[in-house]
Amino acid sequence: MEPPPGSPPVAHFFDIGAQLEVPYTEWGDEITQQRIDDEARGNPDAYCLPMGHMQYHLHPQPRKIVQTPDLILIINEANSGLRQIFLDGRELPDSDALQWWFGYSIGHWEGDTLVVETTGFRDDVWIDYNGSPLTSSGKITERFSRPNYGTLEIDVTIEDPKAYTEPFTVRVNQTVMLDTNLIEFVCIENEVSTQHFYDSGE
Repeated sequence: MEPPPGSPPVAHFFDIGAQLEVPYTEWGDEITQQRIDDEARGNPDAYCLPMGHMQYHLHPQPRKIVQTPDLILIINEANSGLRQIFLDGRELPDSDALQWWFGYSIGHWEGDTLVVETTGFRDDVWIDYNGSPLTSSGKITERFSRPNYGTLEIDVTIEDPKAYTEPFTVRVNQTVMLDTNLIEFVCIENEVSTQHFYDSGE
C-alpha cells in the first residue's frame, strides 16, 4: 500500500529503506552491508531470539495488543515476543539500565494518538531482515493511531547517532484479524536449521 502524499514511506520487512534512502553513518552502512553479504544468517530470528521492533511490526505472524489504563502488552506470536509499554507516568531509565531486546517503553496519549518512546536497547538489534542496525544509543518513537475501524497506523521514528546521521520515519499499516487467537510458537526447542548455515569447513 502506497502512503498518501506527505506521509512517511511505508516500511518493508526485508529492507526498511525500500522506499527511502536510509541515512546510514559509515559504520551503519558497513555493518548492514556485511549482514546482507552474509545472507542475514546472523539475524536473531534465525536463532529463535527476539527480533527488533520493526521486524515484529512487519512480521507476517499476528500479534495481540492488551490495553489497560497503566500498561499495554504487545504479544507477538512470532518467537513468543512480549513487549511492555508503561502508561503510568514513569520516565525512561538512565543509561545504567540493563539493556533489553525490546528496550524500555513509556507512552502517553496525544488526543487519539498513542505516543511511545523506547530506549535501552541492546547493541545487536536488527531493524529489518537485511540487518539495518540499532544500538544502545538508539531511540525509537512510535505514534499509534486508528484512522478507521480495523486499521492501525504506526509512524516510527528511528534515531541512533552511531548508525544513522539523522532521524528518519517510516509507516507501518496493520489490519485487525477477527475471530482468531494466537497459537503457541516454540522455536528454539527443536531448532535444527542453524547447523546448516555455514559449510563444515568454516
